[in-house]
Amino acid sequence: MGKLSVNLCGIELDNPVIPASGTFGFGYEFAELYDINMLGTFSFKGTTKEARFGNPTPRIAETPNGMINAVGLQNPGVEKVISEELPKLAKCFDKKVMANVSGFSVEEYVYTCEKLDKCDQVGWIEVNISCPNVHGGGMAFGTTPEGAAEVTRAVKAVTTKPIIIKLSPNVTDIVAIAKACEAAGADGISLINTLLGMRIDLRTRKPVIANKMGGFSGSAIFPVAVRMVYQVSHAVNIPVVGMGGVSSAEDVIEMLMAGAVAVEVGAANLVDPYACKNIIEDLPRVMEKYRIDSLRDLKIQ
Repeated sequence: MGKLSVNLCGIELDNPVIPASGTFGFGYEFAELYDINMLGTFSFKGTTKEARFGNPTPRIAETPNGMINAVGLQNPGVEKVISEELPKLAKCFDKKVMANVSGFSVEEYVYTCEKLDKCDQVGWIEVNISCPNVHGGGMAFGTTPEGAAEVTRAVKAVTTKPIIIKLSPNVTDIVAIAKACEAAGADGISLINTLLGMRIDLRTRKPVIANKMGGFSGSAIFPVAVRMVYQVSHAVNIPVVGMGGVSSAEDVIEMLMAGAVAVEVGAANLVDPYACKNIIEDLPRVMEKYRIDSLRDLKIQ
């Protein structure tokens, strides 16, 4: 057990650094750049029951200290993820991977989670409940405690692996939603997903992305993420994975102090494909600087 190691839902990680879903593909693309086995693990591209082409372009735009995206969960669908993507990953990654699941009805979540639960490579299932409920008027499942709990209960009934519910920050009471997920059987919570943002091009007088609004991420949202991780980790008794604007080893330590047991890195991977590698390699220096012997139990009160 190294000084960088942490435990996430009963599974040991060599370090707490996890590339976030949607920023690391299915992993093997980054394996061409460096040995991705140095990662704690990673959360692969958001997977749905059916294949999705995603939203119209332009769907990504840079902003000061961040970016807005409305990719729209483009993915080949769970069947092809299992038959094509995971075998490719197995050639370059020998650790358990975190599956990320999205859905537009409870039945879709159940179907996809049940399929991925049977995959030996999958260690955890991260369930993104920021998707619009097509049977519930389009409101995201994660905007109410009741909706979040409904998805949690449904996927827990068909899975054996740890279920980590990924929460949206676009709510008034994140703690109530996290506690509802815990009560419904969640094994962990990850947060925050992107904030809802928008920019307008002054020359064209149109929104900079075709979808008008999209997920705002990057270093600008880090203080919001730290606050929510702190609030949730002090309200629940299950592990919290922190994310949102993390771009340095110092950010990772701060997230752990806020109460996270592991930390996902998102937009930084799109700016620098070596971001996670650099963060992991820099962690020992930062730990020495702040006289930290272990990354476990850094949570402040």
